[in-house]
Amino acid sequence: MSTRGTAFAETMLGTLLLPGKTEPRRVRLDLTVRAEQVLAPHRTTNARVSGRVRIQGLADDPDATGEMEISPIARRRILYRVRFTAAGRRHLLMGWKSVSLRRPLTSMTVLPYGVYVDGQQVGHGTLRFPLASRLVPFLRSWRFPRQESPSAYAARWDGSPGRTEVWYTTLTDPVTGTGVWLHHELTAPTGGSPAYAHGWVAVFPPDGPVEHARFGPEPWSDPSQGFTAAGTEVRPDRLRGTAGEFRWDLEQDPLGQPLYTFPRWAWQRSVLPAAHMLPSSGSHFSGAVSHPGGRLSLHKAPGATARIYGHGNARRWAWLHADLGGGDVLEVVAAVATRPGLNRLPPLVFLRLRHRDRTWPRLGLRSAVGWAGAGRFRARIGLPVWSVTGRAGLRRIRVTVAQPEERTLTLDYADPDGSGPVCRNSESADAHIVLERWWGRWRPEARWTLEGTAHAEVGER
Repeated sequence: MSTRGTAFAETMLGTLLLPGKTEPRRVRLDLTVRAEQVLAPHRTTNARVSGRVRIQGLADDPDATGEMEISPIARRRILYRVRFTAAGRRHLLMGWKSVSLRRPLTSMTVLPYGVYVDGQQVGHGTLRFPLASRLVPFLRSWRFPRQESPSAYAARWDGSPGRTEVWYTTLTDPVTGTGVWLHHELTAPTGGSPAYAHGWVAVFPPDGPVEHARFGPEPWSDPSQGFTAAGTEVRPDRLRGTAGEFRWDLEQDPLGQPLYTFPRWAWQRSVLPAAHMLPSSGSHFSGAVSHPGGRLSLHKAPGATARIYGHGNARRWAWLHADLGGGDVLEVVAAVATRPGLNRLPPLVFLRLRHRDRTWPRLGLRSAVGWAGAGRFRARIGLPVWSVTGRAGLRRIRVTVAQPEERTLTLDYADPDGSGPVCRNSESADAHIVLERWWGRWRPEARWTLEGTAHAEVGER
């Protein structure tokens, strides 16, 4: 089940005056604001804030977070609380726009504020919304995306035999470059035997061998919020568990809107052999992972949790999750189904690029089925390098993924019928992505190179 939310981007410029200083510092805030309901001026709307805080000579924090209370009529104010790091210490920027019906334009664009450390004010200033240069981008940034409820984490299995359901999380430690993979799976055997839960954890250090351990199988207990089995659980806000010598306890802070790699209806109605989606296109993970090689302490590690539900694993597939920074993300699934007839087709590509708060291709099936004179997307699956290319509308993309053998883990998967493919996974893969747009000829629009921070997998039977 989903509802509509609100999202927009805002830039504020101004100055900060510090105690004992006569020259103010220049300040710039680039914020993305997301609310879980449609914003209505007559009521109070609470929203989450993320973005970048820049203060001349003091701070440049691209991972600022906070809250905004939007209440222009009910309380006649718009309250800002933005936390950022400067000189190794956490600061709080707090202020509010006092909305006046007599001066609506000025009151909605001027933000007096203070900066606080440990509850003590250490500076004050004024920020202004630059109408001349930022009004058009501000208006264009407004979105009313669907908000997936926490039920996206709840089990979808209805008791039918021959089903597989997966909760998996991948992330990269921004300090050490270590990749982490947490895989949680429900398997309902084809013959009607009791369903069971199992999974594994793997750590991919940048300068050492990959470590992993399995947990389960354990009886399936049908939890209401997510996955719970063998002392391991997945909830919308937390992941924790044990496997062999591994221990993990992580807080999950979702940052993006849901991302449906397959069409939304495929996930909601289970009409395809399998479907894949992300309840949030990106998350930050904080906590600790203990493993035989040591202890990994994480703070705002970028990654994502994804969901799969279907009849089992594909005949052959490739998968990529690429955090491109700034809220941009690329998700790719290229697969050959096991069903007769479908297993003779080349890999179908499901590709979703979220770039500048827009998702491309706009239609979920666009990358798998071509029309209007444009061919479908194509995948060349292999190792150590695989690739995807394709065009939709006025854009085309080239994706090249490299999974070095020393950074790749090989595991056996289990299907409901007892068979299973072999999976080769790397949470420290490399990826090169080129996005082009047609302006009389193909011109580069964006280019990303990920070295050791792409999450990728190739499976085959």
